[in-house]
Amino acid sequence: MKRRMLAVVFILAACSVGVAAAERLQGREAPVPAGEINSRLPPFSVRDLRGHTISSADFRGKVVLVDFWATWCEPCKKEMPAYQRLADRYGPQGLVVIGFKMTDMPDTENPARFAHRIGVRYPLAVASIELIKEFGGIEGLPTTLLYDRQGKLVKKVIGFEYSEAFEAAVKAAL
Repeated sequence: MKRRMLAVVFILAACSVGVAAAERLQGREAPVPAGEINSRLPPFSVRDLRGHTISSADFRGKVVLVDFWATWCEPCKKEMPAYQRLADRYGPQGLVVIGFKMTDMPDTENPARFAHRIGVRYPLAVASIELIKEFGGIEGLPTTLLYDRQGKLVKKVIGFEYSEAFEAAVKAAL
């Protein structure tokens, strides 16, 4: 009985490896879970804090830095102005920065005033539960995701990261 069970497990494992190898040979990679390195920028369309529509379709062929933030998040206050400097510096070369405000805790101030006070001009929108799921969930703040021109996730950081580290990744993706 144990031999039969072991043989079945072996056959199932071999079939699974064979299917994955066949997909790679046919040029089809198995999908990468959202939020994992090499996953795709999810499709979305939202209204920013100024009432403008922001759509992932508008970012095709661009490097996209997505920042999940909150007004009460101290590390977010440090990162966001640095991301604005990256947007100013590399926007003409194809970088887009977008921020999604989390709503899991009450804001400490009006989000639009908060952004103005810290010097952020890139688009900011509220992250719905559905949107958060599309990005694979958010485990902590800030969370920053960098997608290359093909829409593939190339860098993900949960927590504070010095802008120099993201600048290097942005340069590589451009």
